[in-house]
Amino acid sequence: MTDAVLPLLLEVEQLEAVLQAAKNRILILDVCSEEEYAHGHVPGAIRIQPSSLQGGQAPAVGKLPEAEHLYTLFSAVGLSADQHVIAMDHEGGGWAARLIWTLDAIGHSQYSFLNGGYSAWSAAGLVSSKRSPEITITEYCPPIVQQPIMQIADLMAKLGEPDLAIWDARSAEEYRGEKMIAQRSGHIPGAVNLDWLELIDRDRDSRLVDLEVLREKLKALGLTPDKEIITHCHTHHRSSLAYLVMKLLGYPTIKGYDGSWAEWGNREDTPVAKP
Repeated sequence: MTDAVLPLLLEVEQLEAVLQAAKNRILILDVCSEEEYAHGHVPGAIRIQPSSLQGGQAPAVGKLPEAEHLYTLFSAVGLSADQHVIAMDHEGGGWAARLIWTLDAIGHSQYSFLNGGYSAWSAAGLVSSKRSPEITITEYCPPIVQQPIMQIADLMAKLGEPDLAIWDARSAEEYRGEKMIAQRSGHIPGAVNLDWLELIDRDRDSRLVDLEVLREKLKALGLTPDKEIITHCHTHHRSSLAYLVMKLLGYPTIKGYDGSWAEWGNREDTPVAKP
């Protein structure tokens, strides 16, 4: 397996099998807090602070950071064009998926998502580490590509088109407008709701639920591969996992709306729907 291309959905046993043989060709990036990382991590994993994957400017704090920030971030963790990234986290996949969406935004297509992240690794009884590995700093400056990014002006212009579908990955309370964490509550007109938590199987150490079950759920909601699918939540953290699930299911046209509800719900010129 060391000479083969690693799959997009990577099981912890598969990673463990190639960890030593492929250690110079893979880069394990663990998107987690300092405390989580110190408690234990996959040997050789390099920590990325979750907030470093977001621009952080209010109100739309989840928007993609500026290019220079991303260049500094990925150079500091030692990323190069020929490396295969293993994206993982400690929470069920949201931050790891946000990393994958960010890699798509810089055109880095060599990556795998560690199914279940550190929860699955630890539950499998695999060796963990508390040491921070040495990092060889690189100079990695790929251009930003717009293909995986949905901008608010483009989304407003496309609303109502038959070949557009919007997946709102927030909670049902946020979608219905009962929980208000922006100036306005509700949802984008035409959006359908499937909470990101329904993608995570807590009984299987935070691995993804069965993908074929998810395929049928998405089909029932009208989120079909023949449409352009836009995923969003409040900051495009939760909805990054929705983005990843559709990549795993082979959806050809997916975009993440990184402004998400933090942007949409804090403007006066955006249409809002409530059940």
